[in-house]
Amino acid sequence: MTPMEASAKDMPKGFVHLRAVDPTILQDIRYATPQNFVGKRLPGYDAAECVLFGKAANALKKVQAELRDEGLALKVFDCYRPARAVSEMVRWAKRSANRETRARYHPRIAKSKLFPRYIATRSGHSKGTAVDLTIVDLAKRRAMGADTELKTCRNGKDFSEKSAEMDMGTAFDCFDPMSQTRASGLGQLHRNNRNFLVTVMKRHGFKNYAGEWWHFTYVREVPPKSYFDFAIPALGENDKSN
Repeated sequence: MTPMEASAKDMPKGFVHLRAVDPTILQDIRYATPQNFVGKRLPGYDAAECVLFGKAANALKKVQAELRDEGLALKVFDCYRPARAVSEMVRWAKRSANRETRARYHPRIAKSKLFPRYIATRSGHSKGTAVDLTIVDLAKRRAMGADTELKTCRNGKDFSEKSAEMDMGTAFDCFDPMSQTRASGLGQLHRNNRNFLVTVMKRHGFKNYAGEWWHFTYVREVPPKSYFDFAIPALGENDKSN
């Protein structure tokens, strides 16, 4: 049994753990922790693991191989998303505003306006072919000891001193017009970095969602018609790639 087959044993046919396909891809699965705009672990995230359809996971492995030659690496924030987690996001969006989450995730957009513009009732993530990610400078990450988590929505001038992530102009899950991939008003550095990410992902079959620089869908595999709701299982020791 291959690592991919083993990792899929507790999931619907075709799904795999990304870590079983390529353990070198960094993972920071925010919705499995309280460090997200809802402020708590979302239902269905039983493990902080990226789960995807097999072809999408293998395509990310090819992206990673290309980036590694330049001293870079992918870091994924979210992959397959259980439908129950999407429903919880919608419920959160309809509740009263929270100053703390607004300051960090949507400082310029009122919470009442996040649904349905930024938060939809259904997500392509629940089909297993969408992924949220960025690029990390490996040398800088080694020097810092880790990836420092960004605490602001829109990156400040001191971004380069606080994170090994490539500076994209906004943090992941920043609900703001500046998160649009080709937002007007972007500096040349941010524009170049976003274009680099889009280009390398496109080469391996991923299409960017124009509203979020970090969101990509694998388009060389026809996604299933169903929106899945199985809980994300942990990856067992015997399932890990050697």
